Amino acid sequence: MTTHTLTPSGWPTPLRRPAMANVEDPRPGLELTNRHLVLDGAPTVPVSGEIHYSRVPRARWRERLELMRSGGVTIASTYVIWAHHVPVRGEPDFAGGLDVGAFVDACADAGLAVVLRVGPWCHGEVRNGGFPDWVQQADVGHRTDDPRYLALVREWYAQVAAAVADRCGPDGPVLGIQLDNELYDQPGHLATLKRLAREAGLHAPLWTATAWGGAQLPLPEVMPVFGGYGDGFWVDSDEGWHPTFRAHYAFSRAWDDPGIGADLRTAPPGSAAASEPGTWFPPATCELGGGMATTYHRRNHPTALDVAAVAHTKIGNGSAWQGYYMYVGGTNPRPGLQESHATGYPNDLPPLSYDFHAPVGEAGLLAPSHAELRRQHAFLAAFGHRLATWPSTLPEVLPSGPDDVTTPRWAYRGDGREGVLLVAWHQPHHQPLRSTEPLRFRVAHTAGEVVLPSRPVTIPPGTLARWPVGLDVGGVVVEHATASLLTVLDAPGPDGVPTLVLTADPGVPVEVAVGGTVHALAPARVPHRLGDDRALDVLVLPESDLPHVWVRESPGRTLLLSEATLRWGAGEDLLATGAEAAVLRYDVAARGFVEVPLVPRGPGAVSAAVAASRLRDAVGPVPAGHGRSGGRESAPARAVLDHHAAVWRLELPAWASESARLTYLRVEWAGDVGELRVDGRTVADRFWDGSTWWVNLADSGLLDGELTLHLLPLSPSSTVALPPEAQARRGVDDLLALDAVTLVRHEERAAR
Repeated sequence: MTTHTLTPSGWPTPLRRPAMANVEDPRPGLELTNRHLVLDGAPTVPVSGEIHYSRVPRARWRERLELMRSGGVTIASTYVIWAHHVPVRGEPDFAGGLDVGAFVDACADAGLAVVLRVGPWCHGEVRNGGFPDWVQQADVGHRTDDPRYLALVREWYAQVAAAVADRCGPDGPVLGIQLDNELYDQPGHLATLKRLAREAGLHAPLWTATAWGGAQLPLPEVMPVFGGYGDGFWVDSDEGWHPTFRAHYAFSRAWDDPGIGADLRTAPPGSAAASEPGTWFPPATCELGGGMATTYHRRNHPTALDVAAVAHTKIGNGSAWQGYYMYVGGTNPRPGLQESHATGYPNDLPPLSYDFHAPVGEAGLLAPSHAELRRQHAFLAAFGHRLATWPSTLPEVLPSGPDDVTTPRWAYRGDGREGVLLVAWHQPHHQPLRSTEPLRFRVAHTAGEVVLPSRPVTIPPGTLARWPVGLDVGGVVVEHATASLLTVLDAPGPDGVPTLVLTADPGVPVEVAVGGTVHALAPARVPHRLGDDRALDVLVLPESDLPHVWVRESPGRTLLLSEATLRWGAGEDLLATGAEAAVLRYDVAARGFVEVPLVPRGPGAVSAAVAASRLRDAVGPVPAGHGRSGGRESAPARAVLDHHAAVWRLELPAWASESARLTYLRVEWAGDVGELRVDGRTVADRFWDGSTWWVNLADSGLLDGELTLHLLPLSPSSTVALPPEAQARRGVDDLLALDAVTLVRHEERAAR
C-alpha cells in the first residue's frame, strides 16, 4: 500500500484584471480576471459546445440547442463559415438555414449565450478552410495585412455584422467573438482583424484566438483558448496513438497541444510564454474533443470515457472554461464543401457527413458521451462558483510520461481548507490501464492532514472521480468522500436539510466522513442523514443510474432520472423522447423520487425492419486503394461506388412519414464507404468505422423518391486505420455486410 501526498499551493501569479470585459466592451454582471470569469455576479466555469447552424437544418435548431442545454452546456459556439454564405461574390446568403441572426435568437430563447467564430479562415474541415473559392483564388496575401486581402475581410465582416450586430450590444446574447483560427505567426494581423470587426459593428466583451501550436498572439488584445483531443485524424494511418493525444489523459501544467492543426502548419510549433494561462487570462478551452471526425485514412471512434477523461483532466488542471468541439454533429449544406485531397488538403472527409461522433449526433440522437459529460457539467454548475476561485495543485510524484501506466493520476483543486480531489484512471484501448495497487491519498490542509479513504483501495480502470475534501455543504463539513460530486439540492424551508448528491465510482467502496465519523454507505436511491447539530442528506446514486442522471438548473435545480432523452430550454417545458421510460424527479422534502406526469405529443414509438431488396451484388475485386496524397489514402470517387458497390432498394413502411422528425433509419453494416441515395442523388454518406449509422428521415429527404443504399466493400489490402472493433471484422475476403436496416420512430412526451 502506498500513500500519495499533495500539499495545496496558491495561485502562481498575482490577480490581474485585464481591460477586456472590464473596461473594453463591459457587460453588466460580467467580470474577467486572469483566474476566472464572473457571470451574473458569481465566479463560474462556463461550458461551451460547438454547433454549426449551417450544418443543422433550421427546423432542428431549437431541438439541438435544448439537447445542449439538458447536457449542461451554457454557451453555444459556432463558426460563421464564409464559404457557406457567399459562394458567389456580391451574392451573400443569410436566409433560411444560413440566418445566423435567427440562430443567435434561438440560442437566447434556449437560455444559451453565444460565441461567434467569424474567421475569415476557420478550417472546420471545410474546403479552403472556409474561404469561398473566389477568395481562395484572389491574388492577395491571404491571412495577412495585405490591403487587398483586408478589403475582402471588411466586406465579409460587414455582411456578418449586418446579420447579427444588433445582438452584440451590452445586453445581447453574443458573449464572445473568435478571430480567425489556428493563426500561429501573425499577431499583428489578429489585432487588425479585431479592429476591422469592431469597425464593422461586431462587439463582444470577450475576444478570443486559438493558442495551440505555440501561437503568437497580440496580448492582451485577445484571450487565448486551448484544445485537447484524445485522438485525431490528422496523423497518418500507420502512426498509431501519438504522444500529443496520450498526454491529455494525465493531469499536467501543459495547455498547449502542438498536435492540433499540425498537418496544416508549414512551420514547427513556436513558443509563446505570454499566452500561458494565468499571465493575462484564465485557462480556457474551446476545442476539447467532444468526439472526432472520420476521415478516409484514419477512422477514430472515441468512447464516451475517452471523451470524458480528457475533459476531466482539464478540470483538474485548473480549467476556467470547458469548451467542446464538436458538441453537436451536422451535415454539410451541399456536396463539395468538405476538406479533401482534391482541394489541396491532407485529409479526405465525407462530402456530407460531419457527425463527429459528437454527444449530439448528426441525426439528433445522443451518444453515450452526452451522459458522461453532463455529470461533469452538473458538478460545474453546482460547485463552479467555488471551483473557479480555487487553484490547481498536482501531487509530488507525477507520471514520468505518457507511457507511465502505473503512477496514479490525480490532482486537487482547493484553497487548502476545502476542495476537490480528482482521479483520472482511464485511457483508450491503444494502451489500456490496469487497476492500481492499493493506495490512499494525503492532502495537507491548513487545518490538518486529510487522508482518504480510511482503508486502502484499488482504483479500477475507467475511474473519473471527483471526491470532496473538507467541503462545506450547508454548514456541514464533508471531511472526505469516495464517491463523485454531482450536485447539491437546496433545503426545503428555513429548517430543511440540503441534499448532497454523489455518484458511486464503480469498484470503489463508498465512504463519507462527517463530524469525525466515517460512514460506509450503500449506493441507493434513498438518502442517508448525516451530521449532529446540523444535518445533511447524502444521496449516493448507484452505478446503474449513472447513464440516466440529468440535472436541470432552472427554474430551480432539479435532479432527474430517466432512460429517455430529456431536453429543455429556458422556460418550464420538459420533453422526453426515445425510450418510453418514466421520468423521476427527486423530491427533497419527501427524500425520494417521484414520477413526473407526462403526456404524449404526436404518434407513439414504432420500430420495424426495413425491406431491403438487393439490386446488385458488389463487383470485385475492389481496389486496395484509390490513390494517395501526402502519404495518406484517398477516398474513392463516386464512379468507384457506381462500378463496385453493392446496391439495395429500401422500402419504407407507410407510417414512415408520420412525425418524420422523430423517425430514424438505422443501418448496421460493414464495408468501406456507404451512401444513401434518393433517385440517384446522394443525401447521406458515411465512412465505415464499426459504429451504427443513424439517419434522420426527414432531414435527409429520404421520403422524396426511390431510396437506395450503396455499400462499397473494404479491400483486405486496404491500409486505412480502423478502430479495434472494426478491425476485428476484417477477414481474408473483401469486407461487406449489411446486418440490418431498421426504421425507428420515437415517441415525444411533455411534462404536465
